[in-house]
Amino acid sequence: MTGDKDPGFRIGGRPLAERLTEVLPSLAKTVLSEIVLRIPEYGLLPAEELSGDITHVIEQNLRSFIDTLRTGATPTRRELDFLRESAARRAEEGIPIDVVLTAYHIGIQVVWASLTPDARPDEVADVLAVNALTLRYLEVVTPAVGAGYLDERRTMFDDERSARHTVLSALLDGEPAEVAAGQAGLRLPPCYIVLAASVGAHPDEEVDGVDPLVAGRRKLRRLRVELERQIRGTVLTSLTPDGGLALLPHETAVDELSTRDWARLERILADVARTAGAEVIAGTAAAEPSGVPAAARLAQDVLAVATGSGRPPGLYRLDDVLLEYQLSRPGPALDRLATRLTPLEGNEELLQTLKTFLDRGGRRQTAAALHVHPNTVDYRLRRIADLTGLDPTRLEHIALLNAALSARAATRSKPL
Repeated sequence: MTGDKDPGFRIGGRPLAERLTEVLPSLAKTVLSEIVLRIPEYGLLPAEELSGDITHVIEQNLRSFIDTLRTGATPTRRELDFLRESAARRAEEGIPIDVVLTAYHIGIQVVWASLTPDARPDEVADVLAVNALTLRYLEVVTPAVGAGYLDERRTMFDDERSARHTVLSALLDGEPAEVAAGQAGLRLPPCYIVLAASVGAHPDEEVDGVDPLVAGRRKLRRLRVELERQIRGTVLTSLTPDGGLALLPHETAVDELSTRDWARLERILADVARTAGAEVIAGTAAAEPSGVPAAARLAQDVLAVATGSGRPPGLYRLDDVLLEYQLSRPGPALDRLATRLTPLEGNEELLQTLKTFLDRGGRRQTAAALHVHPNTVDYRLRRIADLTGLDPTRLEHIALLNAALSARAATRSKPL
């Protein structure tokens, strides 16, 4: 919308554009004072910036508004580009977008407050027309300011994400990460707690008519936001909706991590899972930055053991799955242990009964868990003993059966 004839707006008996042009310098000062008074973030800016860049932007915005009142046309592309660039600078300074947009509205409010007291009865039509044109002006300016701000934030986010990814890659590859961290504006902590996580599906991912990719991304965003909210420092992640790796900075040295530290991490993971709306099971290990590659491998192994042995969602360290971990190491003993249960293959009823009996420690508890009669449990346990030569009710066979179950899960990578 460009260039039409002067609409001839008059307030107080004078042409409106002419009147505002005369008082523009003092009006700009009033706008600046009001912005600083009403928006704390602007009050924290350096004085030289307020008297320089910010005042210049206010003056230019007022000129654009006066031109709109003079011509009836909305700001030109050049004028809008100036406002976009100004908004980009505010984004660089970290001033929130809502604050930036509020400043523009305050400027219009100050102009309006300076005019309306002088309006005469015969100028009501002009006042209403100016009000409509003011709203049109804001309709055009606000998206331009928002776009300039968000474009800069997107660029900053992409640069920051790329820099963080470089640091993460260096740490996982065992390369010196100090230079990459410095370029990303990060300080490497004394310790990283490495999480290898498996994330379950959110209910929305399985609802007919809902795009599972969108639901998965929303779940992932909530997970990341909650993790970053709870952890002090910069969290480095390589996550998909199904899981992945996260490096959590910690200011305590590895050998000084306490039971309280691990308990807090367990609570954080529970909060993350609740916020994401999905079950999360994670293996974890801690290391100084140079030891991250080994810690990542260990965390992934712990996760594999925990999921393979049917552990419930939660956080697991090596100590939590020590026996299963050792039994999952490749070798002839592992394969030999797994074959002890070969006679039960294809009979999930017997396998489930065996695992439940070993977990619960009694026939009645097992019967209650499986919703069967205790006599049924006795029958199945005898069948297991006949087929495998290992009796679950004999103390000397229990450890071997537990080991065989762990070995079977490790070789099949399948939870019981």
